[in-house]
Amino acid sequence: MGADAAGNRYYENRVDYTYGQHRWVEPADIHNFDSAQVPPEWHGWLTCMNDATPSMENEYIEEKMSHLKSSEISHAPFKSNVGHQEPYFNFHHMHNQSLIRSRGYGIGNHVVGLPPGAPDAYYTQPGSPYNDASIRKFEMIGDLDEAKGGGRPYKSEMWKERLKTAAEKEADKESVKSKWRDGFDASKATKHLSLREQAILARGGTLSK
Repeated sequence: MGADAAGNRYYENRVDYTYGQHRWVEPADIHNFDSAQVPPEWHGWLTCMNDATPSMENEYIEEKMSHLKSSEISHAPFKSNVGHQEPYFNFHHMHNQSLIRSRGYGIGNHVVGLPPGAPDAYYTQPGSPYNDASIRKFEMIGDLDEAKGGGRPYKSEMWKERLKTAAEKEADKESVKSKWRDGFDASKATKHLSLREQAILARGGTLSK
């Protein structure tokens, strides 16, 4: 009945086969064939959505349009309102672009012909971890051993707490207790201060002069 741009050939036999099994495709490369390689126009014919092959459909439409008379003069550069369209890009005749992805990180996909290191062709939403434009740069905000030349960098305060040793965590607790204790002792030593001022000192604050 015809062939597509990928070299797949389409056949029909209504005599020897039952309806629904009377149309089939013989792929150009039987070893690397995928159903997504069947173009939409031929897929409609294979699944009996229409009985006209793509070439017959084009001839039918052109023949019908030749009898149409325009009611108004048009200076449009194109015959239809679709306008100019770039040629359809089809990677190895794979109409389903979601199949053009690597079979592993950076190894490509020999089935669809994607070379190693090539990016995947399927669309990813903005913000997706698979979208290169949405990947944030890994940055550190500090280092626990900065005085020693570095060695324990951290990217967040939570990360910083995880990197601390048990002795460092205990020292931090003692520092907080000492700060509160000093403020409380200072508030007791200054009885002439108001309750509000004593509370400020107890919380580690300072009084303005």
